[in-house]
Amino acid sequence: MGLLEFSKLPINTLVGADWQTFKAITAGRDVDPAYRGKYRLTKAVCRLLSVLAPIQDRRYESFLADRPLEHDPVFILGHWRSGTTFVHNVLSCDRHFGYNTTYQTVFPHLMMWGQPFFKKNMAWLMPDKRPTDNMELAVDLPQEEEFALANMMPYTYYNFWFLPKYMLEYCDRYMLFEGITQDELRTFEETFTKLIKISLWNTKGTQFLSKNPPHTGRVRELVKMFPNAKFIYLMRNPYTVFESTRSFFTNTIQPLKLEDISPEELEKNILTVYERLYHKYEADKACIPTGNLIEVKFEDFEADALGITEKIYRTLSLPGWDEAHEAIARYVGSKKGYKKNKYKYDDRTVELVESHWRFAIDDWDYHNVR
Repeated sequence: MGLLEFSKLPINTLVGADWQTFKAITAGRDVDPAYRGKYRLTKAVCRLLSVLAPIQDRRYESFLADRPLEHDPVFILGHWRSGTTFVHNVLSCDRHFGYNTTYQTVFPHLMMWGQPFFKKNMAWLMPDKRPTDNMELAVDLPQEEEFALANMMPYTYYNFWFLPKYMLEYCDRYMLFEGITQDELRTFEETFTKLIKISLWNTKGTQFLSKNPPHTGRVRELVKMFPNAKFIYLMRNPYTVFESTRSFFTNTIQPLKLEDISPEELEKNILTVYERLYHKYEADKACIPTGNLIEVKFEDFEADALGITEKIYRTLSLPGWDEAHEAIARYVGSKKGYKKNKYKYDDRTVELVESHWRFAIDDWDYHNVR
């Protein structure tokens, strides 16, 4: 058990940002009075730690910047709470994959120098379970990279965790890339490539395995960056996704936000973002080369994780199934007794999902699943 509870963190994850990124994210934004103490403490720690960032920058330029990637990445896509974490954990049992770690999400500038010291302290302080679903948290476990990107540049969707009133603005510009400038897009490309190379160096992998829901809106850009990238798109019962996302966002945003947002506004934004993300993916998936995309219902994956994982390897022509099979089977077997959150869909939830997300229910055939 970590020393601190997630809901009572006195700082937020911007402590690991470089100083220019911190200033750019918060510039011109109002911090509500209730969070000014958290803001000041986060700012002070960030300012202190950011003086160490140039040490890594020099090491990166010396050892990794010019090193080409052996393989284009594998991207696990899907809206939040669609099962992406479980699929990520299963595939990461394959040792040829490298990934972003939980430690790296908070301290992406302290990877190639000082990691043992800072990681030990982070492990001592952080909770050992996610507050929303009791899944294990640990510094070296695979984690989505958007939090790391948010500490490396100001052009990410996850700025909304800190400034939730701007959630839809960040969605359109930094997740769907609608209205993003060429300079911002170039910064995204360079920063993401840097994160991938450091992640592979850190985990000793040869192919980057990404689990990052915001990438679902960036397919066209990702194919431009990595023409032979592989994509796994997860679908899940929209009623469950709505209930689970509302719970996840409501709980996770509490220790991170620097301004208030009403539950009604957050709920409205969740409904809107899902719709925009869904249609952006549907519009852009045609640019993925034949043989590089597989779409999977999470309910099917849950029912036969080992069998569907083998199907993913075969469909996408991923190397290493025979070598990774035993480790994957062992991990899948260890999760058979895991108890998930169970949701009861009240009339209001049913009405919201069916009035806003009917397209997903129809397209994916999630009728009669309530």
